[in-house]
Amino acid sequence: MLCDEELKKHLKKWFGFDDFRSGQKEVIQSILDGKDTLGVLPTGTGKTLIYQYVGKMVDGMLIVISPLISLMQDQVDRMRYLGEKKTVAITSNLSWVDRKRVIKNLNNYKYVYVSPEMLSNSDVLDAFKQIKISLFVVDEAHCINQWGPDFRPEYLNLKDIIISLNHPTTLMLTATASNDVILDIKEKIGLPNVETIKYSTNRPNIALGVDTFTSNEDKNDQLLYLVNKLMKPGIIYFSSKKVANAVCEWLKAKTKLNVEVYHADLDADSRYRIQHQFISDQIDIICATSAFGMGIDKDNIRFVIHYHMPANLESYVQEMGRAGRDGKQSISVILYKEKDEILQYRFIDDTIPSEDMINFFYDHYQQLKDNELDKKANLINYYFQSGFTKNEVINIFDGRRNELVTSLNQMLGYVKTKGCKRAFLLRYFNEIFSEHDENCCNGDDTQLQLEQMDLVQESKSLNSRPRNVKWQSIIQTLFSK
Repeated sequence: MLCDEELKKHLKKWFGFDDFRSGQKEVIQSILDGKDTLGVLPTGTGKTLIYQYVGKMVDGMLIVISPLISLMQDQVDRMRYLGEKKTVAITSNLSWVDRKRVIKNLNNYKYVYVSPEMLSNSDVLDAFKQIKISLFVVDEAHCINQWGPDFRPEYLNLKDIIISLNHPTTLMLTATASNDVILDIKEKIGLPNVETIKYSTNRPNIALGVDTFTSNEDKNDQLLYLVNKLMKPGIIYFSSKKVANAVCEWLKAKTKLNVEVYHADLDADSRYRIQHQFISDQIDIICATSAFGMGIDKDNIRFVIHYHMPANLESYVQEMGRAGRDGKQSISVILYKEKDEILQYRFIDDTIPSEDMINFFYDHYQQLKDNELDKKANLINYYFQSGFTKNEVINIFDGRRNELVTSLNQMLGYVKTKGCKRAFLLRYFNEIFSEHDENCCNGDDTQLQLEQMDLVQESKSLNSRPRNVKWQSIIQTLFSK
């Protein structure tokens, strides 16, 4: 076991830091001791450094399971910039020829980023079986809980994949996990005795606000006020790509701010450009869906606004936690219009196959198997091909629907609580908080004072430029959602 001084000496030599952030040292030591480890560390802790550090201490390859292609590519670029040239991401962005070349030469790489779907491919998995794997990393491990049953079910394959790779030391990293979620992750990954290192979810430098409205007009007025008032840069999160587009154009027309939209409908080059312009302070505000921000290495985001209520508290903490990673005062605001939760309930219905749909698929599989399947049918087909019975699939999705509704109701409880919002949030993550003050949140009859919190923008924009956009045509879309 390395002593603290030796660990810090390596940290300084390899990364230039004098000391570890919360939880980094403990997780690194656990991994070096050969223990499967789940690290639940606050947003902004620097979880990527953990496996980068371990990689310099071990001989074999590190596989990093990552949920998004853009995140993988960003981390590969960053690793190579830091001198780790033997780093690659095996994604669908690679041509067939390039992918075949990478797989054929896997021995030449130290860090390999891959999605659960790609690793579930038998040819890809067989290639990894020939390699010495020193560490199997599941980044953003909350995806195992949030996505497994009904979205990207290949996350459920990770249990068998770890076994097929002769159970390398496994590291799971996330910023958000209640005790129940931790148990669910352990069960689904097949590691019930994993060492769990959990630090507080609290980010005291992020003030928490919820503003409630009865009309979209009032909601948009408040949004306009906030984006003009608050220090930049910032992120506005949406649950609808259509509304994100509309609000982005509306803000361009109504302000001199540099505003861009980011979501899955953009091509890869546009997403890459916008992401890196934002990181380099060329963009004031990003109007984004949840696809933006996961793994973004930007420490000076001053505000995160949720135009739509998030689906659950884990997602909310992940997204609001992108603010204030430099430790300076920041703010997170949810703009809640009465009945906004209907949109999230609709998403649940759109995501989870009904019992009638499952019955129809199983009863008519022979007629359906050669047809092009929609998203729900493909999901049912995954379980059909995996050998699940019809009743087992019905029970899986009934349980999943109940989980999603319960999570949404907990989120709604946070939005509507009159008490301290930070105390409510941390109680969900099994923590106790009793230090409410004027910079904590706008619950408990507290009015957040933006000026006193040094959150007011002195200049209008990081990159002000005149606009000539006709915005009237946007209004109907914007105010009808």
